[in-house]
Amino acid sequence: MKCQPEPTRRQFLRTSAAAVVAASSLSVERAAHAAGSGVFKIGMIGAGGRCAGAALDAMNADSDARLVAIHDVFMDRVKGKLEALKKKKPEQVQVKDSNCFNGLDGYKGVIEASDVVLIANAAKFHPFHTMAAIQAGKHVFVEKPHGIDPYGLKMMASACELAKQKKLCVVSGLHSRYHLGYQEAIERIRDGAIGDIVAIEENFLRQPYGVYRRQEGWTELQSQLGNQYHFVWLCGDDVTQSLVHNMDRASWALNEQAPLKCHGIGGRSASFGEEYGDVFDHHSVIYHFPNGVRVYAFCRTQVRCYNEYSSLILGSKGRCDLMRCVIEGEKKWKYEGHAPEPHGHEHVKLFEALRKGQIINNGDYMVRSTLMTVMGQISCYTGAEITWDQISKSDFHFPVKPEDCRMDMEPPVKKGPDGLYPVYVPGVTKLI
Repeated sequence: MKCQPEPTRRQFLRTSAAAVVAASSLSVERAAHAAGSGVFKIGMIGAGGRCAGAALDAMNADSDARLVAIHDVFMDRVKGKLEALKKKKPEQVQVKDSNCFNGLDGYKGVIEASDVVLIANAAKFHPFHTMAAIQAGKHVFVEKPHGIDPYGLKMMASACELAKQKKLCVVSGLHSRYHLGYQEAIERIRDGAIGDIVAIEENFLRQPYGVYRRQEGWTELQSQLGNQYHFVWLCGDDVTQSLVHNMDRASWALNEQAPLKCHGIGGRSASFGEEYGDVFDHHSVIYHFPNGVRVYAFCRTQVRCYNEYSSLILGSKGRCDLMRCVIEGEKKWKYEGHAPEPHGHEHVKLFEALRKGQIINNGDYMVRSTLMTVMGQISCYTGAEITWDQISKSDFHFPVKPEDCRMDMEPPVKKGPDGLYPVYVPGVTKLI
């Protein structure tokens, strides 16, 4: 997870970010299956909106993709999502009752039943479930973030390396890489359209995301699993969960560089109540990159506040509003081409690769970009400056390790006497 050498312009892939990391031949058996007209069995680990969206994208991308298995901690979510997907894709959704799985071990059934595994559940489990799928010889689409701590990201890096050895695809949910307009903008930036990058401003400001209140009869563990986005031990926090898209774009623009260090400010000032768990509601992180470049990254999840989602790249000769695909300055430009919706386009590229007997492995950038957000999150929690060397060498994990989680365990976070979950305290909290 060290900073990668800066690639030359000739190494920049013009045609598809799907092939950024690796492209090679599949094994004979897999190539024969992929290049033919056979069915691809897909399975969902996670029955939330994002995994259902990924399943629809996969079925839209390949008419011979068949959804055959679904897992979620809660069976009612499995059944509800199955019925919704059947209405949209009645011919392609072929999930038997025996392939509906719940609990924390049900992911095993999905992996066994599938050729391509879609992973979009609590982010704590993304590395663990990716590794299990790769070990079983299955292709993987995995949502961001690709881990919530250094321990998980080392597991994810190992899983992606194993996938290369086994000639299996790993596609990341960092969908910006599959946006054709962003691809052209980044190429123009690398060609000098805005001169030297001086600074980047990244914003992900929105209302609280995915708030689920406790249901009657739920245990404390079920309540936290059901409201996963608001518990650090399950999903990290908003830097890791949301700003990861922004930081992936920033690293991409900076020739896949990692930061040297960062310092962050964060806390909770407006979101109170047990439904908000133990996460912060605002964060600001300043990342120091080589050559004196700084990235100013902001995220907030509060109601009745100004919202913005943007990536603004400032250069010595102009600026790029990346998400609007516009360059201003000496070399003005605006993307005029057709840009397929990137969530769907990444699945188009995945299934095209499988049919052609090729490999997509997004492992390098998806691990690096997520680790950047983890270091920012830990800096916000502790108030300490964190270096890339520190975070890369750390084995820190938010307890409990994913492989040790059980449905009968006590959750690692509990409410205080005031009925609220305690949050980390900068200047007091020590993590790495």
